[in-house]
Amino acid sequence: MSGMIYKAGFRPPRGLANPHIQTLLPLLLPRSKVRLETELLTLPDNDIVELSWAQPSPADARAPIMVLFHGLEGSVDSPYARMLMRTAADMGWRAVLMHFRGCGRVPNRHLRSYHAGETADAYWVLSQLTRRYPNALKVAVGVSLGANVLLKLAAEQGGDGLDLAGAIAISPPLDLAASADAINIGFARCYQRHILKSMKRKVMRRVEDGSLDRINRHQLKELDTFWAFDNEITAPLHGFESATDYYRRASSGLMLHRIELPTLILHAADDPLMPKSLLDRLPVPSRSVRIEMAEHGGHVGFVEFRQGLLRPWLARRVAQQLESWRVVPGRQQHTQPLGRNQPLE
Repeated sequence: MSGMIYKAGFRPPRGLANPHIQTLLPLLLPRSKVRLETELLTLPDNDIVELSWAQPSPADARAPIMVLFHGLEGSVDSPYARMLMRTAADMGWRAVLMHFRGCGRVPNRHLRSYHAGETADAYWVLSQLTRRYPNALKVAVGVSLGANVLLKLAAEQGGDGLDLAGAIAISPPLDLAASADAINIGFARCYQRHILKSMKRKVMRRVEDGSLDRINRHQLKELDTFWAFDNEITAPLHGFESATDYYRRASSGLMLHRIELPTLILHAADDPLMPKSLLDRLPVPSRSVRIEMAEHGGHVGFVEFRQGLLRPWLARRVAQQLESWRVVPGRQQHTQPLGRNQPLE
């Protein structure tokens, strides 16, 4: 796969190249201000999904749309979400974030929640956007778990299966088992503990209201790794035999060769949630996929020093990519596959 990897343009500030510093720095930056409007949509199985729309929205129904899929236990309040929503809105795009089941402000109705391989809800939401805005160019952006969902969806649907001009995947956990191992090592365990606390809080509500009786409060508290949680909770609730089965079937890395949609993957070689050698173990992606790898950046970090301040490089790179895919309203839209040596920029 090494021939498919391009060097990303990100450079960390002097003294701030450590992967954990980069991962945590976005939490310290001023939060992007964006006014939001919430919409609740009823899914085909009568559960709900919550959308957050950046306001004011463009008056032109043909304005391009950026739909954002967040990371594990993320939401529109996550720093990267606010930053990307503001970036797109400032460019005149209609920006919307889809909360995975149970991640918005309103709890979802069913025991079924979301996971890294659940693509049906995302596909359904994209179909609703097509119904509402049939003439608008659309680009999807996924972050971490949401990036894995987006890549898997693109692989499943083929070139004509999605009404998208392109996809941007930021720090996707391409091999979920390898990521579950990596987050259980050293300082990365702090991320695991923080995320699991949020995940277990949601499950605890189900235990206390009696809708989930396969595990008790004490057993839930003992689940202290992703492997344990996914084996006892995620897998059985979503039709997988085990965590191993879930990770194997939900990982997008082995499906990159099937992607026909123009796709940009942004990654850091020092991402603490992905082993450095992982890309070398995966099949060569299709010609439509471009991987840009930065030496540093951590996990969804990529904070640079620009114009005298610490700023998110992701905002600059995503804006550049959105602009390259943008089509002037009224012109015929064409999306060509990206060649292996054809630059996205």
